[in-house]
Amino acid sequence: MISPSSPLNINTEFQDKKMEIEREVNQNLEDKLPVIGSEAIQSDEAWTEHITVRGLFVSMMIGIIYSIIAMKLNLTTGMVPNLNVSAALLAFVFIRSWTKVLEKAGFVSKPFTRQENTIIQTCAVACYSIAVSGGFASYLLGLNRKTYELSGVGIEGNNPNAVKDPAFGWMSGFLFVVCFVGLFVLIPLRKVMIVDLQLPYPSGLATAVLINGFHTQNDKMAKKQVHGFMKYFSISFLWGFFKWFFSGVEGCGFEQFPTFGLQAWKQTFYFDFSTTFVGAGMICSHLVNLSLLLGAVLSFGVMYPLVDRLKGEWFPDNLEETNMKGLYGYKVFLSIALILGDGVYTFTKILVSTVIGVNERMKNKKLKNESASDQGESPTEDLKQGQTFLKEVIPMWIGVVGYGVFTTISIIIIPHMFPQLKWYYIIVAYIFAPSLAFCNAFGAGLTDINMAYNYGKVALFLLATVTGKENGVVAGLVGCGLIKSVISVSCNLMQDFKTAHCTRTSPRAMFACQVVGTAMGCVCCPLSFFLFYKAFDVGNPRGEFKAPYALIYRNMAVIGVQGFSALPRHCLQLCFGFFAFAIGTNMLRDFSPKKIGKWMPLPMVMAVPFLVGAYFAIDMCMGSLVVFVLHKLNTKKAELMVPAIASGLICGEGLWTLPAAILALAKINPPICMKFVSS
Repeated sequence: MISPSSPLNINTEFQDKKMEIEREVNQNLEDKLPVIGSEAIQSDEAWTEHITVRGLFVSMMIGIIYSIIAMKLNLTTGMVPNLNVSAALLAFVFIRSWTKVLEKAGFVSKPFTRQENTIIQTCAVACYSIAVSGGFASYLLGLNRKTYELSGVGIEGNNPNAVKDPAFGWMSGFLFVVCFVGLFVLIPLRKVMIVDLQLPYPSGLATAVLINGFHTQNDKMAKKQVHGFMKYFSISFLWGFFKWFFSGVEGCGFEQFPTFGLQAWKQTFYFDFSTTFVGAGMICSHLVNLSLLLGAVLSFGVMYPLVDRLKGEWFPDNLEETNMKGLYGYKVFLSIALILGDGVYTFTKILVSTVIGVNERMKNKKLKNESASDQGESPTEDLKQGQTFLKEVIPMWIGVVGYGVFTTISIIIIPHMFPQLKWYYIIVAYIFAPSLAFCNAFGAGLTDINMAYNYGKVALFLLATVTGKENGVVAGLVGCGLIKSVISVSCNLMQDFKTAHCTRTSPRAMFACQVVGTAMGCVCCPLSFFLFYKAFDVGNPRGEFKAPYALIYRNMAVIGVQGFSALPRHCLQLCFGFFAFAIGTNMLRDFSPKKIGKWMPLPMVMAVPFLVGAYFAIDMCMGSLVVFVLHKLNTKKAELMVPAIASGLICGEGLWTLPAAILALAKINPPICMKFVSS
């Protein structure tokens, strides 16, 4: 998964990377998992022993750091890589460093086990995932006045009353009610999904194998990873500090460095020296990064210059740059066409795969049980893991009561927050939510694709259409957030249950920390958002924090209300073309994977630079180049060090955002403006 569900969930898009991880998991699983026996949960060990004070503290620190990093990535491009492995590594680095310091000081500390590592990773990921899937850069931000104005004042369907500016109170309250519903919806099916059907959940399995690897490698390798992380964290943080001095005014600094010349810079082709995106590129697969570059070349390199030449014919030449009836409208709606084409195809594929997969796995389970009873087989490693996983039962009544209580709270509170979304629509949504959550979690278990954002878009269009012109935009955006949050959180929970299953971690402890992490996220993530919202010009299409998906989601709602009349001239024909391109590309990848499919780009990834620009695609490709060179020099060393280096680069500059925002709030501006102009 590139992390759970932002408007663009890279967990969802990075199928190549996941297939690669799955192969590695399958090769190493037999070697890694038996080792766990030495640290297996003993029958007399209480689940509370897996939860420690130091673990909760470290979880909170990692959750806050990654919430800020994920929020920055979300508000700049909408692309957030899967940081789960990075969070597990950071937990390992923090606790190992802490225990070493205590040992040198003469204190004895509790041994750091893989179970504690799993708990920390689970809690931290539950916290920062809300920054990705909580709608801060998409459906919630799409309600604010700036996005309303960018969508076109006076356009039919874009009602001026459909505005609700961000505030900590309603945002945090909304997240509490919708996210906690997702935690309880699939608890009764935990045994069915993980043990009975034995769904692989590649991301959860890969995280488990990597955590096992951290705790079975020798101290020398661990020290190398720790030193590598700290080295590149320091370099990245200091580089962010250095760059700040040259960014005195908007449009200044290394972020606007015309690497390939001023003409290319005008079309957003430049390297902006962002170590955060270079690190993200190191985590993402080569296919993802090259898909970004292809999207950038196709849009800002070819299409937009050609469409701009038709100014005066296709659209008036006196429009503002951000007018939806001008070039900006083509940028927004062509991005939407690619996203919807990819989403419709993937949604259909996963739905069919789910139906077929349920039938096949139930048949296989029956045959396996009959064979085992006939042959009198001794318990396998899988059965032993299942016994460990099921030893501590999470009572079904917790799931039923929890779902009922938070559903009731949602039905009462959300219509007060958003009168446009009637209570009976919320009841209907929560009636269907368990079925949708099961389908999504089952599909993710087989393919590692979290489809929550697609279910959210379906809800968006349905509610926007049914509710009408007056209330359709708000109802669509809020309903999208409600469905998406419930389904995304429940899917992430199943991934974490798989990790717990493979590391012999107590499921009760894991669920308790998931609750704690979600509660932290409902507070920390809105605070992280306001750190950027108050300090920077969020939503400015010419600024650093463009928040492109806020505009995309609002315009989806406008289309749902108004229909295709919202599109500029000839844009509908172009949208049909890109919609068909997205479906055709996916079909080639699935039906001819070895010959042609492996060369096909990812349409949803291509859609991002169509609106954001080319600069970050170049950063990401630089990350790919670094990984390629490291593997050529020394493959074994690269496999060990790439996660540490990438995590250090992401965390260093990402953490510099915090003091930079504080300086901006204090009205302390950088002293120098470095800018290039033509002679």
